[in-house]
Amino acid sequence: MDQNWNVKEQKIKESPIYESIVNLNFPLIYTTNYDQCLETAFRAWNKKYKKIVDVDDLVDVEEGVPQIIKFHGDTITDDSIVLTESSYFSRLDFESPLDIKLRSDMLGKSILFVGYSLSDINIRYLLYKLDRIWKNSNTNKRPTSYIFLPTPNPIQEEVLKNRGIIPIVGSGINKVESTEEFLKSLL
Repeated sequence: MDQNWNVKEQKIKESPIYESIVNLNFPLIYTTNYDQCLETAFRAWNKKYKKIVDVDDLVDVEEGVPQIIKFHGDTITDDSIVLTESSYFSRLDFESPLDIKLRSDMLGKSILFVGYSLSDINIRYLLYKLDRIWKNSNTNKRPTSYIFLPTPNPIQEEVLKNRGIIPIVGSGINKVESTEEFLKSLL
């Protein structure tokens, strides 16, 4: 995976999507990708970041430095990778340090999901569990969260709305172009 997913810095510098992600200055970026593309993008544009793969990485987080949280691990730390059926089932326990951090972040902050799909059972289950927590609470202070869908998908849109996530739907047929357009509009 290290060799096959190693994208050259020049190719990443040519990507409007990576440039937008870096320039939007998101304080937290969760990714389920194992590759090093986000880290390479931050280095390419000379932006400081903190990669978080395990509990040790949570200790020395600096205020104001974007965090790249590798939710399914990364290729540099092989034992962190969530890839097999067993590792996905373990992830569904939602008791690892990264799971607890994500739940905490999602309960206290507005979240924008980009590039996620309801085909990821972990994300679907997490959204379900968090929605249950909010529905069982006695508060109306739930932060608004959003998901960008590059192309229309009425079924996913309705499921997400029912989970308390507001879909933002791209206008194009091409997912990459639609995502580029959306991220540029945020800038």
